[in-house]
Amino acid sequence: MKRCLQFFAFLTFALVASHAFSQAVAYVYVANNPKNSSTNQITAFAVSADGKLSTVAGSPFREDVGAMAVNRGHLAAINNSRPNIDIFAIEPNGALRYQSSADYSKHAPNNDCVFANKLFFDRTGSTLYVQEFNADCANTGVASFALNKLAGSLRYLGVNITGDFPGDDNVAHFIGNNVYAYTAVNSDCMYYGIYGFQRRPSGLLATGGSLANYPAPSTSFSRFVPELLATDQANNIAMLMQPANPPDCAAAPPQLAVYTVSAAGNLSTKSKYSNMPATLVTNPYDMKMSPSGRLLAVAGQQGLQIFHFNGSNPITHDTGLLTTDPVDQVFWDNSNHLYAISKATGKLRLYTITPTSMQLVSGTPRLIQNPEYISVQPLVHQ
Repeated sequence: MKRCLQFFAFLTFALVASHAFSQAVAYVYVANNPKNSSTNQITAFAVSADGKLSTVAGSPFREDVGAMAVNRGHLAAINNSRPNIDIFAIEPNGALRYQSSADYSKHAPNNDCVFANKLFFDRTGSTLYVQEFNADCANTGVASFALNKLAGSLRYLGVNITGDFPGDDNVAHFIGNNVYAYTAVNSDCMYYGIYGFQRRPSGLLATGGSLANYPAPSTSFSRFVPELLATDQANNIAMLMQPANPPDCAAAPPQLAVYTVSAAGNLSTKSKYSNMPATLVTNPYDMKMSPSGRLLAVAGQQGLQIFHFNGSNPITHDTGLLTTDPVDQVFWDNSNHLYAISKATGKLRLYTITPTSMQLVSGTPRLIQNPEYISVQPLVHQ
């Protein structure tokens, strides 16, 4: 009788757990460095509609990886120990299963030079792009790999050299047509630029598009310097820009401009100093657009702030700082959740945010030792 009761209790627990994971709206993956460990691991959570976090079976996964990207069925990660991109299948319960590795260094002229920095998928998840430093032993570049979704393997397509210092070290964001993608880089207002790319039919990412103009500055500084950007699902771009007198930065907070992309991939803006809201995050690290295209999260040393994104119209303020902890990276899912990690405090925060409301989810922040990178796989499609 006792054994029957024990089995019934176990079966009940298993069914409840299975139901909880079947109701998950997202899976969250955090590459973190455990205490007294020389290698990283991936800590994984399932997220319910109300934001409750449940540890995925098998987590933490003993994989020494850094930057990650997901495409609904797979997680790609930069291997910290070898010059590899590792591909993992995302199981129905959120668990990770290793499938393959691709040596990105073997395609470089001298494989002693190149190393990967960040990576991202196109909107379809068919092609993986890897930001490479010293891609030709002198310049940075973006390498393109086709993903075989059945086998979980990568096929090299080629590399696009993007230039020398400071180089392109931020991921590029595709606009809604999945043809043009853009990224912005700033190094102390001395070296800066906006990089434009065009996705070829093969998936190869090549240089494409051009910049028409910068926003009109005020009389107190000479120009705006691009720093970070994010795209909506149409053809609009939010651009975080630093008021500057190159080669020096001006003593003023960054401001947010709006750019529109033409059919030919060219960027233009009607933004000017007077209609660009300033952010309280004066040392920005990351910026992400919500899937709805209506909210914009700006993260950095001073914390986290939310803005209303209004398509081609000027961006407007929403909140003050949601936290004053440094926030290194943020991600949205498709269920009004925003995830934020702080390396300095070892915390994962989860917010429920809509255009009319904001709250920190109960049970967060969640303590995670030395979180370095985060990636979120939405399970609800918009």
